[in-house]
Amino acid sequence: MLKTTLLASALLAAYLSPVVASAADTSTSFPSESIRFIVPYAPGGTTDLVARTVGKKVSEELGQSVIVENKPGAGGNIGMAQVAQAKPDGYTVGMGAISTNAVNPHLYKEMKFDPTKDFTPIVMLGKSTIVLEVNPSVPVNNLQEFVDYAKQNPGLIYGAAGTGTSMHLAGVLFGQMTDTKLEHVAYKGSAPALTDMLGGQIQVMFDNLPASLPHIKAGKLKALAVAGSKRNPQLPEVPTIAEAGVAGYAVDPWFALYGPAGMSPEVVAKLNQAFGNALESDEVKTVLENAGFSPERSTSEALAKLSDSEYKRWGEIVEAAKLKM
Repeated sequence: MLKTTLLASALLAAYLSPVVASAADTSTSFPSESIRFIVPYAPGGTTDLVARTVGKKVSEELGQSVIVENKPGAGGNIGMAQVAQAKPDGYTVGMGAISTNAVNPHLYKEMKFDPTKDFTPIVMLGKSTIVLEVNPSVPVNNLQEFVDYAKQNPGLIYGAAGTGTSMHLAGVLFGQMTDTKLEHVAYKGSAPALTDMLGGQIQVMFDNLPASLPHIKAGKLKALAVAGSKRNPQLPEVPTIAEAGVAGYAVDPWFALYGPAGMSPEVVAKLNQAFGNALESDEVKTVLENAGFSPERSTSEALAKLSDSEYKRWGEIVEAAKLKM
């Protein structure tokens, strides 16, 4: 009987040891293949610029390719749903944002993921600035003139990169706080919206600054104000919407790296360090800051707290505004 028990124990140990070793090897050898970085918006926008700039540096540090995949649609929900449904092995991550992880769950009737349960927070990537801009053909030069113009032209169309995004919400809140009746047209990203803006098909945009900044500096678009709580260093002469007369107005978009729920702490730590180091490298900081983006790293724990607090805060804002998609 004793021999049988010992034999059974030996067999069980032999069976389990490869599994235990495999689990240990996963964290110590990670990454051993390419990492898929899902950006839930179209190419050419802020998120795309950040992902590709940071991803290139992370590839150098980890010795594995970081492959950026753009999966636009439904205000970022389609791409982030793919992240939520992926294996939690660290080889699929995605760029979550204030829209996908804080605003959209309160706007959309149906969601294929729950941002409070279906993701592993990895690291903050930074913050952007939303700019209110117009085509030069619009006869306004400041925010008050634009408010007057919008009131004289009810139904004035503005473009934004997706329904439910921070840019869309910035437009909705602006309309409510200025009593202007603006009509939203949703695009799959900043790039297609800017094409129509530059071509005169639409006259107004709320856009993340990195995508629009080159056109503003070239004089092809006119920046009236920024939506954030403070001015952007790349446009120091452009006031915030609050400074320009809409007291209490502020929308500050943030972006962060998330993986599927259930990732191991060791893999999270490796990704946090690699992406955090990339954000603090001089070459990455220069590219992003010159584009109007503010890189900012964090611990995974700090991102988890931010995600939770922003989810609750924007839920209250959306409910008070009675917004629904």
